[in-house]
Amino acid sequence: MIYVAIMGFGVVGSGVYEVMKKNSSHIAVKSMQDLEIKYILDKREFDDPEIASKLVHDFEVIEKDPEVRIAVESIGGTGAAYEFTKRLLSAGKHVVTSNKELVAKHGYELLKIASSRGVNYMFEASVGGGIPIIRPMIQCLSANEIEEIYGIMNGTTNFILTKMFEDGLTFEKALEEAKALGYAEQNPADDVEGHDACRKICILSSLAFGRHIRPEQVRCEGILSVTPDDVRYAAQAGLAVKLLGRYVRISDGRICAYVAPHLVDKNDPVSSVNDVFNAIVVKGNAVGEVMFYGRGAGKLPTASAVVADVIDAARHIDKTKNVDLWDDSGDFVEDSRVLRGRYYVRAEGSLSRAREIFGEIKPISGEMGGECVFITGETDGFDFEEKLEKFLRNAQVFSTIRVLK
Repeated sequence: MIYVAIMGFGVVGSGVYEVMKKNSSHIAVKSMQDLEIKYILDKREFDDPEIASKLVHDFEVIEKDPEVRIAVESIGGTGAAYEFTKRLLSAGKHVVTSNKELVAKHGYELLKIASSRGVNYMFEASVGGGIPIIRPMIQCLSANEIEEIYGIMNGTTNFILTKMFEDGLTFEKALEEAKALGYAEQNPADDVEGHDACRKICILSSLAFGRHIRPEQVRCEGILSVTPDDVRYAAQAGLAVKLLGRYVRISDGRICAYVAPHLVDKNDPVSSVNDVFNAIVVKGNAVGEVMFYGRGAGKLPTASAVVADVIDAARHIDKTKNVDLWDDSGDFVEDSRVLRGRYYVRAEGSLSRAREIFGEIKPISGEMGGECVFITGETDGFDFEEKLEKFLRNAQVFSTIRVLK
């Protein structure tokens, strides 16, 4: 028998409890031994007598109990979750989490502590919810040098952009609907400003490059500036607007990582991924291009990935698996504006003036009401910003969006 503790009994924690209870026989077969939830740590009280019988309010009960070999951290954030995770790993207990903020900020440190104590720190559910992506990158794609990763990593923003595209809603109306359906928090800043996607691309970039990429190193732009007009013009050009996290390996041992809205060609499978679904494309130098698709969040999909890590930890209860997933040395993150690409521009002004400044352009619409919409030729971000500044001397620019190659 292996005893498990759940720390935090919100959406994810209660989902883990539900999955482990419902699938206990199946999980025992996969783990090759019985697993039992011994403690649930939470500040609240619960009416359910079964939950109440396992409830504790003092973290030290879990920390000091030698029978607890695996802990699920579903508290969230980097406060108590960070302190408790460090202490549990130091106490020789395996820790499983879906906390992408904690992994993105402190993953290197926590993996080092786990390695020194002969236990595992596992975080499959931190990216993509129920979509398997972490373990495939560590194991199935380990023979590859990962050249690029890009994808939809936040279901809330994808739902909002889908509603703007399909129903012509404004950002505000689409966000209101997302809140009503439980897809968006009352304070949706982490989603709509791109921070959630930023943490996830940091984790994937760290795995791909073998160095710790931190959120503060990653340029981050959300969807607040995207309008229904932009979505409509993009559709006219056979493109869809998607918020993407992106990692690109460039020359001289350096990488770019960033989050921004992109126009994606209809032939790219990511362009047709709608609502709360996620899709992540990984390009390896041997395997080529593979895509991971599914529900990127939600109670049971996320719990599915967490419990899979619990099973894996149980199967490796006396050994360390994920040793030295990434290092923590060197300055290797390049400004994403060094990448070459095309840009969508919606502005007040004339197409002739746009050609004069940007060179060859692809108009999306004719000049209507003094507004022109076009896509530039290929250029790097620094050159684009310089030309845009010249264009602004005689025109008002309403929107600019990067076009995914």
